[in-house]
Amino acid sequence: MTWNIPNFLSVLRLVAAPMVAVMFLFFTRPHADWFALCLFLVASITDWFDGYLARAWGQETRIGAMIDPIADKAMVVVALMVIVGYSSMSPWLVLPATVILFREVFVSGLREFLGDVAGTLKVTKLAKWKTATQMVAIAFLFGQGVFEHYLGMSAWGMDQALVDQVMAGEVEDLQGLRWKYEGMVWAGWLGIVLLWVAALLTGVTGLDYFLKARPHLKD
Repeated sequence: MTWNIPNFLSVLRLVAAPMVAVMFLFFTRPHADWFALCLFLVASITDWFDGYLARAWGQETRIGAMIDPIADKAMVVVALMVIVGYSSMSPWLVLPATVILFREVFVSGLREFLGDVAGTLKVTKLAKWKTATQMVAIAFLFGQGVFEHYLGMSAWGMDQALVDQVMAGEVEDLQGLRWKYEGMVWAGWLGIVLLWVAALLTGVTGLDYFLKARPHLKD
């Protein structure tokens, strides 16, 4: 393996993928949400940097081309597993997550079957937008968890009637309940909408890949 900075960043992103889930095993919430969000954001940023540096410095390698998409898929799959698990299996998350996971498994199986021929099926711009949309959606959904738990901590010890009065503006909001609630709602809805957009793009790119691979699937 050629150890250069782009490949090193790809390997770090691959190692970081399972650590997103590990955060929830060793830390309580909202600290786990914060750590997972920061780790995911840093890993997502390196996804752009490793490709840019590899092209700019002429350090594109076969091993890097292999690790980069694997690291992307690992980050998305692990993050979606954690988010769906902590969402009490909300259908608004389960359905798009299922489409995304199915596509990744299906395309990976096609690539394995095609072998060397898979290299001729280039990654499209739409596929890159798909990956970017997935990562932004996941970042918002992790952010929702942060707002949700800070809201719960701020409302600790308050009865529902008092919380309702604060939210209605009848009682002074000393704990910042309203902006935490609004942050939770906006982050949640933006995350869900973007995840559905990502699922649509995922399905389209998966179908495109299958149609391009069909000529190679004939005996």
